[in-house]
Amino acid sequence: MKESPIYSSNIRDLTRGSIFRQLLTLALPLMAISFIQMTYNLVDILWIGRLGSKSVAAVGSVGMLMWMMNSVALISKVGAEISIGQSIGARQPGLASVYASHTTTIALALGLTFGTFFFLFPHPYVSFYNLESGISIEAAGYLQIIAMGIPVMFLILNFSGIYIGSGRSDIPFYLNATGLVINILLDPLLIFGFGPVPAMGVQGAALATLLSQVTILILFISQLKRRNGLLGRFRFLIRPRKRYTVNILKLGLPVAAMNVYFAFINMNLARTASLYGGYLGITSQTTGGQIEGITWNTSNGFSTALGSFVAQNYAADKMQRAHRAFRYTLLMMGLLGSVVTLLFVFYGEGIFSLFVPEREAYVAGGDYLLILGFSQLFMMLEITTQGMFNGLGRTTPPAIVSIVFNTLRIPLAIFLGTRFGVTGVWWAISITSIFKGIISFSWYLVLRLTNI
Repeated sequence: MKESPIYSSNIRDLTRGSIFRQLLTLALPLMAISFIQMTYNLVDILWIGRLGSKSVAAVGSVGMLMWMMNSVALISKVGAEISIGQSIGARQPGLASVYASHTTTIALALGLTFGTFFFLFPHPYVSFYNLESGISIEAAGYLQIIAMGIPVMFLILNFSGIYIGSGRSDIPFYLNATGLVINILLDPLLIFGFGPVPAMGVQGAALATLLSQVTILILFISQLKRRNGLLGRFRFLIRPRKRYTVNILKLGLPVAAMNVYFAFINMNLARTASLYGGYLGITSQTTGGQIEGITWNTSNGFSTALGSFVAQNYAADKMQRAHRAFRYTLLMMGLLGSVVTLLFVFYGEGIFSLFVPEREAYVAGGDYLLILGFSQLFMMLEITTQGMFNGLGRTTPPAIVSIVFNTLRIPLAIFLGTRFGVTGVWWAISITSIFKGIISFSWYLVLRLTNI
């Protein structure tokens, strides 16, 4: 029998072959992409930390907003991963192309809207944190440059989702790695200046990020428009049709809403941390959060891979493969989470000092990593379970768990903060992470026994 044309060299069929090998093949590039995104921020902090902890606070406050923008971009990215993955699993290549066109159109529209707004009005956002005047001015200048890259970022995430849904996570990895190299080379040059290039401080870091992202986008477009481009060289811009748009929103909105709300809660936690710990509170949370990305980005990479794997096998009615993949992923994440917990609990200060060498800052940051270390295993459990839910097209349960317990972080942080200072804020984050992991996994077990 002639093989379906969808299984060209550009598509990876996840419904056959070794489960463990396919998971690794799909997850490792995704994990690497997540680390690349984390490295972008850590490289910036590594250099900006040499300008002082106040500059780190300025960049960190904008980093919270970029987290929110990344979360909004999940509407098109997750919509692409699931709809394209399920279309391929159901042997419908034409439908996959239609969904790719729709998610790209949605990504561009959203990116232009938010990018224009924050470029024109950076100060209302920056003033939210009640920072010192000098830090606020520095943050606003950084934000205006970063805002020009928001539409670019939305498209990059969307194209990544299209490739991931097609089982080709390797392509986004190569392209993002290229951008990271460019960012690493440009950061010190633009921040501190060299020869005819003037020192630009934090704005130089923003420009380096913008230029590297533009490079990634150009590479994505070139790859997709090649003669043997993915999904038949689908059209980037179309007039959206209600049927497909609604389905994309049904798949992507719960995940995006969950992450947007999570970012919003963390913005408020950063503000609370600044009340109890000053600018060092923001520095601890933003920089510590980037370091914590070791576990978050790793588990998110495997979770995304699991979601794509499950999407194809669910559509192909091969749920036993999906359940085995979930077990493999839980085992790998459990081992990694245990190692990171030990590192954060016993070596937190030393790790933090690599990025911000001021003693007062790395002592405060060490407290953050120690307390958050106790919840790393549970955070990875929550994110891994979310990948399983996403692959099944059931994006609502993990969103409910996340929204409920992230909401509880604010009153809990205020309650504990009045008694223990800024460390009370960190305990509020850690405790709620533990509950999220336990309840998300329990919810999945209940659904499996009843419906799956």
